[in-house]
Amino acid sequence: MAKILSGKTVSARVKEELKAEVAELQKNGKTTGLAVVLVGDDPASKVYVRNKEKACEETGIYSEMHRLPENTTEEELLALVDRLNADDKIDGILVQLPLPKHLDDSVIINNIRPDKDVDAFHPVNVGKIMIGDYDFLPCTPAGIMELIHESGVDVDGKECVVIGRSNIVGKPMSMLLLHENGTVTTCHSHTKNLKKITSRADILVAAVGIAKFVKGDMVKPGAVVIDVGMDRDENGKLCGDVDFEEVEPLAHAITPVPGGVGPMTVAMLMRNTVTASKKHMK
Repeated sequence: MAKILSGKTVSARVKEELKAEVAELQKNGKTTGLAVVLVGDDPASKVYVRNKEKACEETGIYSEMHRLPENTTEEELLALVDRLNADDKIDGILVQLPLPKHLDDSVIINNIRPDKDVDAFHPVNVGKIMIGDYDFLPCTPAGIMELIHESGVDVDGKECVVIGRSNIVGKPMSMLLLHENGTVTTCHSHTKNLKKITSRADILVAAVGIAKFVKGDMVKPGAVVIDVGMDRDENGKLCGDVDFEEVEPLAHAITPVPGGVGPMTVAMLMRNTVTASKKHMK
């Protein structure tokens, strides 16, 4: 029976550690602040933003929520970003993605100061991750690494397969596994013989966005399986990219959906905000 890698448990531990660090900064006169910007009424984004607000409360981080209407112009959003860039109370700025279609994600991200880019999406931070000399890590891949460590499996020398090549999860995930000396294969929609490749993975990360895509015959017995997906099955029930019922009996360790990667993403955002706060204090 697989070890269940509970993001709820690990994230609670991380947040407790961060709470102590935030209190220590406060004692030295430094408030730690995060600004979250939400444009429009995307239901999933609203849930994420609520979770971030709650995590700020739990860790003692000062938070500002900026909720803007769907028809906000690029000029208006950039003006807000500029204001937050200049605000000493704010250590981290997060603009919730996806933005409405008339707004260009990359223009907005590129205008966030790199030292306040706690999502680690700015090209400067992406470049730093590439060379292994970084201040922040993207929240979801960083959370996944914590869960892999929790599994008790050492990445060093392991065969690692990542399904998905997005800038937010797939690409940085491959890079973090590489930094820990994993042998990494990145798979995507053009990959040939996908099943053959995934079946040799000691560590398999599924970030493909298709419900129950990873079946039992795609998984090596004893593998660590990380499910990044947040999908709905044929009955409308929340599920991941991995067919949990099929894969769990085979795996050494596996993340549930919900309660796996999701809580870790939020915890890592808090960690990046505290990191930024410490740098700003210096």
